[in-house]
Amino acid sequence: MMKGPLLSALVGTQVLIAAAASADTWCGKNYMSSLPPVPPGGNFPIPAQSNDPFLTFQCVPAIRPYLAEDTSAAVLVDSAIVYYELANARTIYLDSGPVSEGELEVNISLNGNVLGTVTIPLNATAYEIPFSLQGIQPQTGPYNLSCEAAYNPVGQTPQTFSATASLYVLPNPPNGAVTKMDYRSGGLLARPATGAGGNYQPVFPVGFFTQFDGYLSTNLSLVDELKAQGFTIIHPIPSFSNMTAFLDVVDRMQEVGLYLMYDMTTTYTNSSSVTEQVNALKDRPNLLLWYTADEPDGTSDPLNTTINAYDLIYDLDGYHPVSLVLNCQDYYWTNYTVGADIVMPDTYMIGNNVSFSNEWGTVCTPNYGDCGCDNCVSIPAGDSQAVPPNSTLPPGPVPANSGVGSYFNIADRVSSFKNRLEVMGWQRTKAIWTVPQAFGESQYWTRLPTGEEWVVQSIMGINHGALGVVPWADPTSDDIKASASAFAKSLPDIIPFLFDAQSALSRTNYVVGGIDAATWTNGLQTLVLAANTDYVNETFSWNEIGHTGVGLTVVFRSGRLETTPDGFTLGPVSSGVLVLSG
Repeated sequence: MMKGPLLSALVGTQVLIAAAASADTWCGKNYMSSLPPVPPGGNFPIPAQSNDPFLTFQCVPAIRPYLAEDTSAAVLVDSAIVYYELANARTIYLDSGPVSEGELEVNISLNGNVLGTVTIPLNATAYEIPFSLQGIQPQTGPYNLSCEAAYNPVGQTPQTFSATASLYVLPNPPNGAVTKMDYRSGGLLARPATGAGGNYQPVFPVGFFTQFDGYLSTNLSLVDELKAQGFTIIHPIPSFSNMTAFLDVVDRMQEVGLYLMYDMTTTYTNSSSVTEQVNALKDRPNLLLWYTADEPDGTSDPLNTTINAYDLIYDLDGYHPVSLVLNCQDYYWTNYTVGADIVMPDTYMIGNNVSFSNEWGTVCTPNYGDCGCDNCVSIPAGDSQAVPPNSTLPPGPVPANSGVGSYFNIADRVSSFKNRLEVMGWQRTKAIWTVPQAFGESQYWTRLPTGEEWVVQSIMGINHGALGVVPWADPTSDDIKASASAFAKSLPDIIPFLFDAQSALSRTNYVVGGIDAATWTNGLQTLVLAANTDYVNETFSWNEIGHTGVGLTVVFRSGRLETTPDGFTLGPVSSGVLVLSG
């Protein structure tokens, strides 16, 4: 089994925790009672609306990266008609007829060499145009993919639109160490983590941020346990004070077929350390992706740190995506997100007061305070059904700003991140994962989530577009681990819907009472993921999704799930994964 260099300098550098950029603010906000409220700034701009239509014309490769061994490729073209000023949006003068009848003639070229011309409809989403890679030489740098579109409305001057992107055709990597991003769905593709070869398959990452020192480092059998529990990745948390033990863990992960999410959070601003770590690990067959910054927006890290690390990693490697976690709801989001392919929001609202900080004795507002869940909102006033049974709320009607965090904070955070990707024109090239809370009984959080509450968090993230589940943190409770394991083992029935290009585009969301649900349809079957955010029974009718409930299969249940010909009922904070025929 390959060990690689011992990362000698890493032993010293990772023990040193990088100092926070600001000790007196979080998400740019003062949180100590001795300091006044000050608007933090850094808000994401709201796109201006328009009475006139815009065309947002974009083209990207279907896969990043392609390799020398690949013989064919594809370009994805988006031609959405919108009424907001989004990235690359230009005014379009439409025919008087239906938009669906409009067409664009698209000319595609690579480094100035024409690949072909095709006609696509207006309002197309991820319209796939295949082409051959024959004669396109592998190289470490990108090719310039250029798309030129012509629109010829009847009786009006022809209009032209253009878009560019980078297309990578890289040399085949040593040891097959490569993770591809499928821009059709946002999912990851990789060969088996064992390094024994095989085809690229979709990988849904589910596995914990996992303490290394004193946990993984002292019990190698944990790797086998996590594999048996159905998890697909392990994200060891630095510092890695015993590098021999670290490499033993990674070797064992490869032997059993677990992917590595490698963490450089304590050193990601140190280019020498990043260089050493990337060069030491980039050829490992079970390396899935890099992880650079952990809540850099919370600590107000310099705004160029994530992109600097991202560019350096791609200069050194180029075969694996880069990820990070953001804590803030809206603080220089663009500046930090530009430095990642995969962005994960921390939305921890179980067991803490989201309106008043028990740690600092202050209220929490968009301009002040830190409650452990930035800008999270309380359940609606009067909504007693959403109050946990162990709540410390006094008897009587639920007041406004009660401090009881709503599960819909998770839905809102994931959805807002995805919406911002669309505004920036990054919806194809970046993906969102979710980080469920698996901790408590410390700092802001007076208790751990239950296993059923953990599942609700995870399903709500997926329902709103997350394509990976990486909870913080293991070790956790037996209850959470058992629920997470059961959910992980259901993934083989879920992945085909989430990672199929057409069904991924069909995702539709519903809120019925306290139930958050989403559907994906592949033409033959419909996947339903549902989570009850209330602490009482809630019922969902098949009529909500226009289905009769025919051909029902229950793939997974957490808590109580009862099905009937008319729909299903979920018990308190219960969840279900169901597949319907048709």
